[in-house]
Amino acid sequence: MKKKLLYSFALVLALVLAAAAVYINSLMPIITGYAAKNLCSNVFVSEREPADVENTDLAFSFIKYTKNTVDFENRSVTSRFLWGKSKAVYRDGLGATLVRDVPEDVLLKAVYPDDTDPVMEKDTAAWPVGDLLPDTLIPGIDRDALAQVSDRLMKGNEYKGIPFAFVVLHGGMPVAEAYREPYGRDTRFLSWSVAKSFTNALVGILVREGRMDLLQPAGIEEWKDDDRSRITLNDLLQMQSGLKWNEDYGSRSDVNLMLFREGDMSRYAVSSPMEHPSGTHWYYSSGTANIISSLVRNEFDSDAECYAFMRDQFFEKIGITDAVFETDPSGDFVGSSYLYATARDYARFGLLYLNDGVFSGERILPEGWVKYTRTPASGSGGKYGALFWLNIDGRYPSAPSDMFSCEGHDGQMIFIMPSHDIVVVVLGFSHKPDNSLDFDRLLKDILACTD
Repeated sequence: MKKKLLYSFALVLALVLAAAAVYINSLMPIITGYAAKNLCSNVFVSEREPADVENTDLAFSFIKYTKNTVDFENRSVTSRFLWGKSKAVYRDGLGATLVRDVPEDVLLKAVYPDDTDPVMEKDTAAWPVGDLLPDTLIPGIDRDALAQVSDRLMKGNEYKGIPFAFVVLHGGMPVAEAYREPYGRDTRFLSWSVAKSFTNALVGILVREGRMDLLQPAGIEEWKDDDRSRITLNDLLQMQSGLKWNEDYGSRSDVNLMLFREGDMSRYAVSSPMEHPSGTHWYYSSGTANIISSLVRNEFDSDAECYAFMRDQFFEKIGITDAVFETDPSGDFVGSSYLYATARDYARFGLLYLNDGVFSGERILPEGWVKYTRTPASGSGGKYGALFWLNIDGRYPSAPSDMFSCEGHDGQMIFIMPSHDIVVVVLGFSHKPDNSLDFDRLLKDILACTD
């Protein structure tokens, strides 16, 4: 009897250990991929020190136990955890990408079609296109009080989190700006899901040009013979596609598998089955954002034409001259997550939407686009529009209900408040739940500085 019990116990234990090993093995691409990709981008795109990235951005969960090797000569990062290993490589203009599905030598042959036109001197060009600020003060805001808020955020850490950069615009002009050492005005910061809102702008420009139609089916070949054929571009923008998706960042979820295991992110998202009729159910999905990225890219005959469009019709129109919208191994820009830009550039983007799609007197987005962007998705309960978050549901009780925002993982934020003529940019590391920045309190204190 004892032998049978011992045998049964041993068998159960073996099965449990085997299941645990299988599960841990499935996490390896996520753990090592997250570390390699994040470190590679932050070192070679943001030009941060590896130790700083490891001690801040990678200091959580299993990620903090990875062993990372930075190859400065070949501009790559290899990350290891237990028996798992991932490698990320950097390409000029294209940023960093994991070596997934596409051989490394092929990835390294990809060339960003660089702009040969001379880039303006931003230090001598007037804001908002350039960085030269006037000496005149903008009325309606207490700059001294706002400076105290800035100091409490960046130095006193009263709001928690680890802020990297802070910019406030009032009346279209910077009225507060601060950076954590050693970052500064020229540092490119990771967007995470703020990139989704930039993807909204790219679609808006193509709609203005008559090249995309919100109400037409997305026209994806893999969907033509099933219910997914009814999914419209609007359904994707409002995250009401009905596609099955798991956005849980702490597990072996769809979003983690897409970002850290797959070489073609949009193809992975496109393969998702239908779970709800399109347009009836809201669910936040990075997958749908990357489907949109692929649709944008497919509007052009070549990648060179696509990059030129992004640069000439969008970025440089609003004074963004050195942002990097990273691509996955397939060549799609990762519209869900991987934009790198300066804090002032994020503020410029917020200003574009604050001014109803007009920048420096030129209409960039079609008339009515910002209104559409701020219109709640029917199933969202008033919290989400078209790749922008809303405050109609009072998620930030201290902020006005007309506020809308771009929000990224770990606390990358652009808050746009039309009723107060304010844009707030906060970038950094605000990791939930133990070190999450108190954004509502911060917004309350900023608004208290206005007349």
